[in-house]
Amino acid sequence: MGIVLKGGRIITAADSYEADIKIEGEKIVAIGDNLECEGDKVVSVAGCYLLPGGIDPHTHFDLDVGSTITADDFESGTRAAIVGGTTTIIDFATQNKGETLKKALQNWNEKAKGKCYCDYGFHMAITDWNESICNEMGDMIKEGVPSFKMYMAYKNTLQVDDGSIFRALKKSSEIGALIGFHCENGDVIDVLVNEAKSKGNTSPKYHSETRPAEAEKEAVFRAIQLGELASVPVYIVHLSSKEALSIAMEARKRGAEVYVETCPQYLLLNDSYYDPKGEDEFSGAKYVMSPPLRKSDDQKSLWKGLKFNEIDTVATDHCSFNYKGQKDIGIKDFSKIPNGAPGVENRMALLYTYGVATGAITENQWVSLTSTNAAKLFGLFPQKGTIQVGSDADIVVWDPEYRGVITAENQIQNVDYNPYEGFDQRGKVLHVFLRGGQIVVNSNIVSKSPDGIYLHRKPFSKK
Repeated sequence: MGIVLKGGRIITAADSYEADIKIEGEKIVAIGDNLECEGDKVVSVAGCYLLPGGIDPHTHFDLDVGSTITADDFESGTRAAIVGGTTTIIDFATQNKGETLKKALQNWNEKAKGKCYCDYGFHMAITDWNESICNEMGDMIKEGVPSFKMYMAYKNTLQVDDGSIFRALKKSSEIGALIGFHCENGDVIDVLVNEAKSKGNTSPKYHSETRPAEAEKEAVFRAIQLGELASVPVYIVHLSSKEALSIAMEARKRGAEVYVETCPQYLLLNDSYYDPKGEDEFSGAKYVMSPPLRKSDDQKSLWKGLKFNEIDTVATDHCSFNYKGQKDIGIKDFSKIPNGAPGVENRMALLYTYGVATGAITENQWVSLTSTNAAKLFGLFPQKGTIQVGSDADIVVWDPEYRGVITAENQIQNVDYNPYEGFDQRGKVLHVFLRGGQIVVNSNIVSKSPDGIYLHRKPFSKK
């Protein structure tokens, strides 16, 4: 017995057309008209869009940042993800200093196993480099982890030096890996932070002022140059500024292979949130993230980048901390405010509301940015990221007629605020199928237990 989604409009990265979808087991087995057979369950989706399940390639669940642990673990985080239309997340298994990559992956597998409501995979974040770690990178490929991350910021904790980056990039070309970079100049930021604090400047707005766009621009330039020296591609995570995007596009013009990710917060929020008028000064802590929010001109440039396909993916960098009890660790010192904000639940709706519905991007680009491109870059396509016969039946039924408002009160994310509080929302997730199983019905999760599985991803290859 199969399931037939009848009367909807299929939207992929390449096409938009009316057709029915038949699901048997975990796969899409037919697309067309008059697909139902005796015994099939027919679900009417008239007036709705049928999308490939979203893929968020940048989340941080159950992350220990030293002073506290993220408010969302893999259970609450993936519940929020799937209700918001994301059926696959790729989180970061982060190596502790002195730890092997194998141990880091084991740590994250233990955190996630049996808790995920959507499918999941891991990038490996390398924070401690030596020859043994270099050799282990190949072992990660065998474990289904073909992507890595290196930090150019967070001096004395996560930051790695240029020599380590260059050696890792050279290794990536041998094993079929893609390395992503957090691009901010950590050495310069460290100086600026210490200068600010020495002057008694401790409020949240100084987080933004000590992490200027120039520090991101420089690091993006350096990461790309190192990639060119090693003759390998690079992936820039959470790019936030006009200047940084310009550097990446200049590199592409000369033939460098550069992939760019941005996030909804950099498209929809700006640095005015750090200096709230008529509110508690510390409320700006809700928006302390790295890179910080930028200016309205940066937002305009990023939207233009989406329109002209200069940006490949829109992820969330979901890293949630409660305003009360966690963000306020840094109430007397902005440098101690846990960095990060929630967003995994709202990503698909935000891109539809402020992208598709306004004409800033097309519905096909919406799918590319939230699903297909990530699937291609991170070894999941065509199993994930599209609607075609043979692909996993990860399908989002989207109601384009819905009108509502985003509020923390109504969210699934396990955090006491929402950075998009009061934002209008157009369209919403009506139903979600994960590998053929209906997990969300009428916008409510119905699965009684987590059904997500670990995804063994393929090595990187050019799109």
